[in-house]
Amino acid sequence: MPEERLQKILSQAGVASRRHAEDMIREGRVAVNGAVVTELGSKADLERDHIRVDGKLIRPPKRLVYLALHKPNNTVTTASDPQGRVTVMDLLHGVKERVYPVGRLDYHSEGLLLLTNDGELANGIMSAVSHLPKTYLVKIKGTLTSDEEERFRRGVPLSGQRTQPAGLKLLRAAENPWYEVRLYEGRNHQIRLMFKHFGHLVEKLKRVRIGPIELGALKPGEFRHLDAEEVQKLERALAAKKAPAKQAPAKEAK
Repeated sequence: MPEERLQKILSQAGVASRRHAEDMIREGRVAVNGAVVTELGSKADLERDHIRVDGKLIRPPKRLVYLALHKPNNTVTTASDPQGRVTVMDLLHGVKERVYPVGRLDYHSEGLLLLTNDGELANGIMSAVSHLPKTYLVKIKGTLTSDEEERFRRGVPLSGQRTQPAGLKLLRAAENPWYEVRLYEGRNHQIRLMFKHFGHLVEKLKRVRIGPIELGALKPGEFRHLDAEEVQKLERALAAKKAPAKQAPAKEAK
């Protein structure tokens, strides 16, 4: 088996996402054949080398697991929390495999969160290249004007960079209305900041869809295993995003 970068090996082994694995390496938590490694460019062979994280020997996952969780409000999207708050991992009762969250949801947000030990699929979903659409139900204080709605859809400047075009649909008109928002990128606190740009605070935020996967009837704190068809749909959606667009054949000159 050829050597791979350590962060890729840890991701494929279901230890953590590549980004989190890079942090582990920088923090000196990873050792190869007894030597601590802190360089991100370091490579190893999982079949030949002994790779340990926090002293625990890493092995490839025996079974790939794909979970859909309804993350409740006031829950942290991490494996552990130094402040002792409830994390999404505390909700996975009966899951023996070591899985990790694919992306994140804010502490005060709820809704669909995917967890897996399939590092390649997780990296594909989180990659900026894939742009898998994510759909949210959002309740805000006050109502956007028609002009603000159109500006929201076109993208707004956040931290000096304009957001990508987004989907926006008014679901329930009221003093504090509900909107459906569809994003094709995932900046930190993006939806809250986009509404704040127009002077509106988000009261509730719930993610209901990631690509082809829907939250469905899951209640807060509940999870389920994705079936084979759902995993295939995810893989096809990612493959379609990576595939180069076909160009129309050039017309012959007359």
